[in-house]
Amino acid sequence: MTDKLIIFDTTLRDGEQSPGASMTRDEKLRIARQLERLKVDVIEAGFAASSNGDFECVKAIAEVIKDSTICSLARANDRDISRAAEALKPANAGRLHLFLATSALHMEKKLRMTPDQVFEQAKMSVRFARNLMADIEFSPEDGYRSDPDFLCRVIEAVINEGATTINVPDTVGYAIPELYGNFIKNLRERIPNSDKAVWSVHCHNDLGMAVANSLAGVKIGGARQVECTINGLGERAGNCSLEEVVMAVKTRKDYFDLDLGIDTQQILAASRLVSQTTGFVVQPNKAVVGANAFAHASGIHQDGVLKARDTYEIMRAEDVGWSANKIVLGKLSGRNAFKQRLQELGVAMESETDINNAFVKFKDLADRKSDIFDEDILALVSDESVTHSNEQYGFVSLSQHSETGERPQACVVFTVAGKEVKGQSDGNGPVDASLKAIEIHVKSGAEMVLYSVNAISGSTESQGEVTVRLQNSGRVVNGTGSDPDIVVASAKAYLSALNKLQSKAVKVAAQG
Repeated sequence: MTDKLIIFDTTLRDGEQSPGASMTRDEKLRIARQLERLKVDVIEAGFAASSNGDFECVKAIAEVIKDSTICSLARANDRDISRAAEALKPANAGRLHLFLATSALHMEKKLRMTPDQVFEQAKMSVRFARNLMADIEFSPEDGYRSDPDFLCRVIEAVINEGATTINVPDTVGYAIPELYGNFIKNLRERIPNSDKAVWSVHCHNDLGMAVANSLAGVKIGGARQVECTINGLGERAGNCSLEEVVMAVKTRKDYFDLDLGIDTQQILAASRLVSQTTGFVVQPNKAVVGANAFAHASGIHQDGVLKARDTYEIMRAEDVGWSANKIVLGKLSGRNAFKQRLQELGVAMESETDINNAFVKFKDLADRKSDIFDEDILALVSDESVTHSNEQYGFVSLSQHSETGERPQACVVFTVAGKEVKGQSDGNGPVDASLKAIEIHVKSGAEMVLYSVNAISGSTESQGEVTVRLQNSGRVVNGTGSDPDIVVASAKAYLSALNKLQSKAVKVAAQG
């Protein structure tokens, strides 16, 4: 066993399975570049066989990322495995991640296969994958709820066939730390060839114990890979949080005695990028990356920190990137300085036209807002109107009137397939009136299931970032919009969500 803990990030695959968290190719590339800066060991770039879009995303990430292993998920069948291997061809280092359910419940109800059939399929799929790639990970889906005897039989067989990493997922977040750690320990002790593979943990957070379970799998079970996501992003209650696992192992090196390759100063930048891209706001009291993570309100705490920081702080804010939150550009900054900052933030634009469009938006923002933060720039380039001028809907302008005692009115000018239209409506407030003005013309019939506002930086001059989540015909999408005017940001977010509803991309759901 190595003394290094491998960090396997699945933000772009499992994290994207959060309702409404689907990302565009450009957004995934931007996050992948930040994960590479973070020095993540393995990046699970997607599920290549699930859609043409996911295939192209995995391939694009494999082409540009050089320092991390790029991984694609695949079901345990030849078609999925071949498709994933094809997408991974450009990678410096590629990994195929195969999964097949092994719990009695999943085999009977979902797969409708007998244990013997599952055993044979697991063996044959790994054998097939091993002929295409040397680095093979196998995950028995719902492994923690599987019969240990059957699980031992399957894992021993797939290691014999060439699996180099064995992941034992707590797919539904059912585990308890001590029990989960001992579960993995017992598997490793019982399986004769267990030392031929790296053992991995992948825990979901349904009972709020994903991080604790993962760390127990490492300390008690002897796992040397943790599968996690930025901000704990993921379906249902989310996944194990990368930043919490990393800082726990780093801060308590006296206990875990493990090395990490992670550049922790890049954690905050990764957190903010994922939050702004997906529209999933980080709660203020979130460990490590929340706005209050290093804030002290109690007088006793403040006094102690002023005298000696380690009285109440077990980590330094600078160690996870908080010191990087500084003003970088202003209204006098030129195009080259703006372009350089985009590169430093990991933002790649496909053409000079896109850069020029973004720069025009930046100068407009700088005229309205004196201090421009990195977060403002990321929000600006996340605005789909900057790089996707061919979208079905685009924001043009908005006017609204609200007065105490009177019903607010709004007029929104926007484009539909390139042609300007005007919508007008009243509403319970200026935001409600503005979104109704759009919907009256579009007639999407979508149900709004979430509306949230977040300040990008910390003053009343800050840009507001709005997330709108719409649901229609079983599809759930998030739209985000940013602007110093919250009403304008809301209209942009609504149009962004409508554009995603127009997308015909179909993905196959995966578990892990």
